[in-house]
Amino acid sequence: MSAGLRSLLVAPQWIGDAVMAQPLAGLLQARGERVTALALPGVADVLRAMPGVDTVLETRFAHGRLDWRARVALAAQLRTQGFARAYVLGNNVKARLVPWLARVPVRVGWSGEAAGALLTHAWHDAAGAARADLREHYAQLAGAVPARALGAPPLPAAPPESIAQPRLRVDAARAADTARGCGLETPFVVLCPGAEYGPAKQWPAQHYAALARLAHAAGWRVALLGSARERDIAQAIAQAAEASGDAWLVDLCGRTTMAQAIDLLGVAAGVVSNDSGLMHVAAALGRPTVGLYGSTDPRHTPPAAHHSATLWLHLPCSPCFRRTCPLGHANCLRALDPEWAWSALRGLVDAAQRAHA
Repeated sequence: MSAGLRSLLVAPQWIGDAVMAQPLAGLLQARGERVTALALPGVADVLRAMPGVDTVLETRFAHGRLDWRARVALAAQLRTQGFARAYVLGNNVKARLVPWLARVPVRVGWSGEAAGALLTHAWHDAAGAARADLREHYAQLAGAVPARALGAPPLPAAPPESIAQPRLRVDAARAADTARGCGLETPFVVLCPGAEYGPAKQWPAQHYAALARLAHAAGWRVALLGSARERDIAQAIAQAAEASGDAWLVDLCGRTTMAQAIDLLGVAAGVVSNDSGLMHVAAALGRPTVGLYGSTDPRHTPPAAHHSATLWLHLPCSPCFRRTCPLGHANCLRALDPEWAWSALRGLVDAAQRAHA
């Protein structure tokens, strides 16, 4: 295998899934591949913070649309750049179109719903296999190609325990400036009350409010972080915490870019989040992170284990992987006590402080 082989990584469209791809990028870099990530705007900044990724090309494809002309134009641009391999992390044909149109000679991905179409090497799930750890799922693609296609032995399909934890990085000075610009000059914790997938992944606003009051009583400021879609729940949290207009609680939902959100998570004292993209970003940045799971399964999409914990009741009805609770009660999240989350967060923060003492 020649040093500096150029590879294209077609990133997933979801933030959390993109974070889970970092171990794959690290494996590719370790064996000499120079990785260019192809990413939608919503995840491009995550890829820019990712060790193992050299360059990020931001695409403007509309969600749910083919955008044929735009894909053809991008493929024509890439065709002249000498990419030898493409690793496609989406399962549908649209995700594979650009590498195929760009005539990348080796195109690797999971067979998925498109059954290997437009790939030269399709990795197949074992029949009846349970949902795998997504880090492992992606990282296995590093060993999916026969040696004759690459000119070097492939990496083995490693078991989950040997896959590195996802890592992201921020510039500490820039992140501190971002925090000051948001009115967060003192130690603060971040609460992430949103979940783009649906309400079955959202801890109740009253629970977040109770947790915010506990953090405030301990001397911390509290930041609410998320997209503009979370403004209503952020307002409900502030009202329930009796903090509307009070400087100790800062509502930043819909008021930061993704790059700024990454900076803020990178310097937070601790983070409590629904199972969401921001949870995965915080954990990959090495911040003390508590992930709250209800309808989803932390065995499939766990936060990076640097300084993290997951709270999951694993009720008989959970995980259901539904957007809304099919039983109408969402007990898998309602029964997660704020005191439990607070205790978990304090334990992680204390442990991280001792580790860095």
